[in-house]
Amino acid sequence: SKPRSSTEQQEGGAMAGTFQLIFACAGIFFSFSYSAVKQEDLYKVEYGGEKFAYTFLGLAVERGINAAVGLIGVIAFGGSGLVIPKFEIFNSGISQMLAMAGSNEALRYVSYPTQVLGKSCKMVPTMVGGIVLSGKSYSMAQYLQVLIITAGVVIFNFGGKAKKGGADSTYGLLLIGGSLLMDAVTSGLQEKVKKKTKEVNPGAPSAKPTMHESMFWTNLSGFIVAALLAFFSSHLADGLDFCVRHPEVIQPMVMFALASAVGQNFIYYTITLFGPLTLSTVTTTRKIFSTVYSVLRNPNMPLSNVQWSGCAMVFAGLLTEPLESALKGSKKKEKVDPPAPSSGKEAVSPANKAKKTRKATD
Repeated sequence: SKPRSSTEQQEGGAMAGTFQLIFACAGIFFSFSYSAVKQEDLYKVEYGGEKFAYTFLGLAVERGINAAVGLIGVIAFGGSGLVIPKFEIFNSGISQMLAMAGSNEALRYVSYPTQVLGKSCKMVPTMVGGIVLSGKSYSMAQYLQVLIITAGVVIFNFGGKAKKGGADSTYGLLLIGGSLLMDAVTSGLQEKVKKKTKEVNPGAPSAKPTMHESMFWTNLSGFIVAALLAFFSSHLADGLDFCVRHPEVIQPMVMFALASAVGQNFIYYTITLFGPLTLSTVTTTRKIFSTVYSVLRNPNMPLSNVQWSGCAMVFAGLLTEPLESALKGSKKKEKVDPPAPSSGKEAVSPANKAKKTRKATD
C-alpha cells in the first residue's frame, strides 16, 4: 500500500484528537451534570429541618472516593512505569481542593451575581497561572478564546431576571478571591507536573503520568488536607453526627462522590491529552450547554435576548482555536512544492533514449 504523506498523517492525528476531545467533553458534561444534581440534594435539601453544611467532610468523602477509583484504575490498567513527581502532584491536589472549598464556602456569604462572576472568570486565572508559574505560552487564538468565552458567560448569567440575594460580605469576597487564586496556582502546578515528569525521566522525552496516576496522587493529597481541615474545624464530628441523625443524607453524598469520580476520569484524560486551559474551557462552558438544554426541556423558562447573545459569544469563542488550526492546515497545503515547469519538449525516458541512439548508429 502507498505510504501516507506527512500532511495526511498530521490530518489523521488532528482528526483523532478532535474525536478524543469530543469524547472527553461528553463525559465531563454528563457526569458532572448528574454530580451537580446530587450536590444540590446534599447541600440544598433540608433533612429534618436542617441542611448539611459541613463542606470539608463532604470534600473529604469526595476526594477519598476519587483517590480510591484512581488507585483501582492504576491497578487495573497499569501505571506508566515512570518516576512520578509526587511532590508537585501533591501540591496541585492541595490547591485544587482549596479552590473548591473556597468556592463552596463563598456561596454562603455572597449574592448570586457575585457567585456567578467568580465561576465565569475561572479561565482567566487558569491562563495566568500557566504563564506565571510554569512559563506556559499561549497563541493569540487562545487569548481571544478566553476573552470571548469569559465575556459570553458573564453576559449570559447577568442577562436573566434579577435574583434576590443578600449583601456580599467581605469574608465571602475574600473566599472567592482565594478560590480564583487557587485556580491559578492549580493551573501552573499542573503544567509543572508535566515538565517535572520529563526532567526526572530523561530517557523518555514524551513522558507523562497516566490519567489514573494523576487522579490517584492528586486526590490523595486533597483527601488528606480536607480530612485534616474537617477534623480541626469540627466539620468531621458535627458532620458525622448529622449523618447519624439523618442517614438519608448518605445516599446523595455517596452518589455525588461517585459521579465526581467518573467525571474526574474524563478530567484527567483531558488534562493528560490537552492541558489545563482546554479543561477550563470545557468546564466553564458546560453550564451554558446545561442551561440551554434545560430551556429546551422547559419552554416556560425562556432565555432573554441578552442571554442568547451571551450563548452566541460562547459558541463563537469555542470555534476560535479550531478555525485557527484549520487555517494553518490549509496554508501548509498551499506551501507544497508545485510541479516542475514544463520546457515544452516531450520528456524522454531512458528506454526511448537508448532506442534513438541505436537508430542513429545503424
